Amino acid sequence: MDLQYPLELAGAFVFAISGALAVRGREHDLFGAGFTGFITAIGGGSLRDILLGSYPLVWIGDVHVLYAIFGGILAAFLFQKHLLKLRRTMFLFDTLGIGFFTVLGVEKALSLGVSVEIAAIMGMFSAVMGGVLRDTLTNEIPILFRKEIYASACLAGAILYLILNHFGLERDYNLLISMSVVISIRLVAVKYKLSLPTLD
Repeated sequence: MDLQYPLELAGAFVFAISGALAVRGREHDLFGAGFTGFITAIGGGSLRDILLGSYPLVWIGDVHVLYAIFGGILAAFLFQKHLLKLRRTMFLFDTLGIGFFTVLGVEKALSLGVSVEIAAIMGMFSAVMGGVLRDTLTNEIPILFRKEIYASACLAGAILYLILNHFGLERDYNLLISMSVVISIRLVAVKYKLSLPTLD
């Protein structure tokens, strides 16, 4: 079974939940939460496709992506009390989202014939820009600019995917391994408060 499409839908779903939950406690109505969830889910992929000149954008060309996004928004609304009882729920959904979208962004870029260097950058962009837009909309400092391992985890996963692809690892295994590496780096970095060196 080809894992790319289910992963793309899953990524849209979890990023939509992450975005919708980000407005909790800010007096936003369902539309406001839904809009934030929608922008979070489409932001990275749309930027990637625009930069690569790939049209129509994924969410415009495939209505099932929209259904996944709307499903995530609805899940956040219906189950918000249960989700918010879980420790660091938004963080977990965001982490899953960047794992999914990193490898999918690399795949999309490679399918359009760009170099491996550009593919790695596009994978990172796909993963992080939705979260940057979410944080901007909610008046937070974008996580990309905080002292956290975030974009670098995505870049590491993207590079790993390209290396394994070069050596001919079966595609679905590569997707799962590279995605898991992004998620693991992010989880370990947060748990142990790891960060990259800063400029003083």
